[in-house]
Amino acid sequence: MAKVIKEEVKDIAKQFQHYPGLAALVTAHAKGKDNVMAVAWHTPLSASPPLYGITIAPKRFTYQLISESKEFAINFLPFEVAELVAAVGGCSGSEVDKFQKFNIAKDRSVKTAAPILKAAYAAYECQLVDDREYGDHRFLVGRIVAVHWLKEVFTAEGQLDMNKVNPILYLGSDVYLTTSKDTVRLLDREVYSKGI
Repeated sequence: MAKVIKEEVKDIAKQFQHYPGLAALVTAHAKGKDNVMAVAWHTPLSASPPLYGITIAPKRFTYQLISESKEFAINFLPFEVAELVAAVGGCSGSEVDKFQKFNIAKDRSVKTAAPILKAAYAAYECQLVDDREYGDHRFLVGRIVAVHWLKEVFTAEGQLDMNKVNPILYLGSDVYLTTSKDTVRLLDREVYSKGI
């Protein structure tokens, strides 16, 4: 099978080679308003200090709230609520209260005003430490100031127990999927680095 090479890359909007990725919901609060939006472009950046990055278009209402409040939360949800991710990604918080419209339950945040979603198996409260423009998006870096997690869905080592929760993966073009428990394998890097 031959690979296709595209040399004139101007826009990756319809290029999904980097997917699937973990879908998540970013929440923010400012001026008495809460909002939630779906994100596929996010990543941990540093263990110490604990930093997490999210990428948002500046035209998004959530970006306006984060810019105002200097804080946000990122919520990781199970596949059983994938429809919620699609729903909040399909409308703007500037036009509708998504928490009311989709009956989204919240847990109490402890260090920020950003809502923590009750359905999340894990969530990070973040204080904004950097906001930079990269093309048509902003890359926001948050220092994690509080971590919420359902202890019973994680192993003693802190890994997500795939027998207890199925994370939401995003494939692009409104396609969501999850993992198969049969494909989870522990591959010790020290053993495999010696040769396979």
